[in-house]
Amino acid sequence: MSDLDAFIAGLPKAELHLHIEGTLEPELMFALAQRNGVAIPFATVEEVRAAYSFSRLQDFLDIYYQGANVLLTRADFRDLAIAYFDRAAADGVVHAEIMFDPQTHTARGVAFETVLTGLMDGIADAEARHGMSVKLILCFLRHLDEADAFATLEAAGPWLEHITAVGLDSSELGHPPEKFARVFAAARAAGLRLVAHAGEEGPPEYVHQALDVLGIDRLDHGNRSLEDPVLTARLARMGMTLTVCPLSNLKLCVVDDMADHPIDRMLREGLRATINSDDPAYFGGYVADNYRAAAAARGLDRDDLALLARNSFLGSFLPDEAVAAHCATLDAFVAAR
Repeated sequence: MSDLDAFIAGLPKAELHLHIEGTLEPELMFALAQRNGVAIPFATVEEVRAAYSFSRLQDFLDIYYQGANVLLTRADFRDLAIAYFDRAAADGVVHAEIMFDPQTHTARGVAFETVLTGLMDGIADAEARHGMSVKLILCFLRHLDEADAFATLEAAGPWLEHITAVGLDSSELGHPPEKFARVFAAARAAGLRLVAHAGEEGPPEYVHQALDVLGIDRLDHGNRSLEDPVLTARLARMGMTLTVCPLSNLKLCVVDDMADHPIDRMLREGLRATINSDDPAYFGGYVADNYRAAAAARGLDRDDLALLARNSFLGSFLPDEAVAAHCATLDAFVAAR
């Protein structure tokens, strides 16, 4: 391991853009399929990995939802979460804000309670074994309608004390943020924070809608904001956090080559950019892999990497006291290196 690799692995960091269903590694998919008696259209782990060769968001989503079929019980969701937290802890993650897609599961007859309690079991394990803090973000699937999102928010009612925020994911094109204005307003009224995917495949206008119609607290992806200089300046001035996912951007052809990734430009423009892994089982790397890929392709130095890690704490939904403590730990780590 090179000095920079070791620095990245040890760098205390938060992960703010992580879909827990997107951490389902082929080995665990096979194990859960066998445990639950679920047929999957793959004979080997290698066949699953070969199927991960996609070139657009919808192709990815098709296999993503197919893989989720093996998740049926509370124990399944616990095991899924534990596997992610173990990898994240090894990558220096001390705080994670993970997204989950209840509609993916309730549509298959899996109860909301089953999903949430399983994830909570995994969170308890992460806190006990790794000292990691975790917050949950309930995401609405934007290819479904507003009524389905409202039904999901209602189902979450008894569990809101365990949920920090709501988000918006799935197919972006053709499903602008304004489609969910009323359900986001209801979530805000219920005391939840708001995040949304925008400006990944969708145009800068979707970012404007996320800001002005939904009133988001944090922007997921946001790459295409750079096409609009006024929007870029606005995001910088308001200190809006962008949860950027470099390897995801490459895999889904948001960028054609890592050498073209705008992460360093974002920092130069004054944006509060962070690095995250999105759906790491499908995109070929967890959070430290994303840091390493961005550093290698764009020549990021230790100061850049430390700034990205600092931004991850500043952009989190942790209380100010916890943010300050994490930033102090980060400063001490950097000073010792």
